[in-house]
Amino acid sequence: MAIVTFLSDFGHSDHYVAAVKASILKENPNINIVDISHDISVGDIGHAAYVLDAIFRDFPEGTVHVIAVSNTVNRNAKNVAVKLENHIFIGEDSGLISLLSEDRPAAIVDINGVKPVRSPFIAKTLYGPLAGKVASGKDIQDFGKRLDELERLMPTRAKATKKQIAGNIVRIDHYGNLITNIMKTDFDAIWKINDKFPYVVNFRREKVLQLHNHYSDVGSGECFVIFNSKGRLQIGINQGRGAELLGLMVGDQVFIDFTLET
Repeated sequence: MAIVTFLSDFGHSDHYVAAVKASILKENPNINIVDISHDISVGDIGHAAYVLDAIFRDFPEGTVHVIAVSNTVNRNAKNVAVKLENHIFIGEDSGLISLLSEDRPAAIVDINGVKPVRSPFIAKTLYGPLAGKVASGKDIQDFGKRLDELERLMPTRAKATKKQIAGNIVRIDHYGNLITNIMKTDFDAIWKINDKFPYVVNFRREKVLQLHNHYSDVGSGECFVIFNSKGRLQIGINQGRGAELLGLMVGDQVFIDFTLET
């Protein structure tokens, strides 16, 4: 069965989500539409990219992903369909898609350049119908002029040396957990250099001497630090909202300092 995912900042109080789904189903009523989230902060392409990057690879190759999050800063952004890692992404060329992967897209198509559609609801009039067609077997290159490059944004990355990994909080999730850009792959590479030498996780005035495997490894109200299912360092409070109780916010720094044994 063909799959189309849908990610937007539309919320749930209006008809917008249903309208886009209807435009997809008009093309093929047998398409399986999966909602990723409609609670993206309005216009926050960084939030949208984080959520989509966390989940799109879990869908089968060939899945079509509709992204209805508009970057209000760039009103001249093209509307594109992109084949990337054997998935198809349809949305605004705001730089969001460039944050999903370091791979070069196999194809980039300007889907609104030949006969431009002028609409205040481009997700319904353009993205939805095109997603229905592509999910039903059409090639994105049949729907516009091929482009050479996407708009690119540079994600904030952690910096790693043999003595320290320095990163930042990049998201606060629904539970108030603080998610960083420090990756487990970087931690493992450094930690194993010197037979797993000691480390300490530092943020604000807190120092944590041990990484945990699960939230319940600490007592209620205590701080945990884990690598989550996506391999990102995550900080929180068991049965509490870490962002509020620890006084941390997006952009704040987090360090893992290593003590090299001689």
